[in-house]
Amino acid sequence: MIVGCQQSSDEMTTAEPMDEECQGATPEVRNAIYAAKLKNARARNLGAEWEENAKIIEEAEQAAADCENVRAKILANKAEDAAAEAIAALQGGETMAVEETDTTSTEMDESPYIGGYLVVSGDNLWNISGQDTIYGDPYMWPLIYKANSGQIKDADLIYPGQYFYIPKAKGAERGAAIAHAKNRGAWTLGETEASDLDYLSQ
Repeated sequence: MIVGCQQSSDEMTTAEPMDEECQGATPEVRNAIYAAKLKNARARNLGAEWEENAKIIEEAEQAAADCENVRAKILANKAEDAAAEAIAALQGGETMAVEETDTTSTEMDESPYIGGYLVVSGDNLWNISGQDTIYGDPYMWPLIYKANSGQIKDADLIYPGQYFYIPKAKGAERGAAIAHAKNRGAWTLGETEASDLDYLSQ
C-alpha cells in the first residue's frame, strides 16, 4: 500500500513507495481457515472429502500469508461450504462423483487409518469419536474400539497416555459401528459386555 505522496507548487515529488510490512492473516481469516480445515478433516475421516478442497485451503493459506485477507477468507469459506456439502451428500446416501486419479499411486498410499489419538484425562471413546477432527459423530466410537481392542479390555474404561489408531470410516463398517453403539444395551464399568464381544467378532 502506498503510504506517502508529496507535492509542492514548484515541483511534484513522489516519495518512494513504502509497503506496510505484511503481518499475515487477520484473526478473522485465521478462524475461517481453521474452520475450513476442521470441516474438511471431518469430511476426510468420513470418506467424503473432495480432492480439490485441500487445494483450495492451501490457496487460502497462501493468500493469507501474502496479506490477501479478503481473498483468503473467500477461499476458506468456499472450502468449508464444500466440505459441508460433501458430508451432507454422504449422510444423505447420495453417490458422489469422484474424479479419476492415478489408481496405482492411490492404492500405494492407501492406509486403513486416518491418524492417531493420544488419550488425555477425561476422555472416553464417545467424546473422542464426537470430536470434529475425528468423526464428528460420537456413535462411531465402536470403530476406535475395534481397531484398538488389543489394548482396550473394556470399551467404557480407557486411560490417559494410551495411543489409539483412528480407522477410516468406510460404508458398511461405519453402519455396523453406529448400529452397535445405538443398540449395545446396558453396560458395567470394568467388564467386557457380551454385545461388545459380538461386535468384535464381526
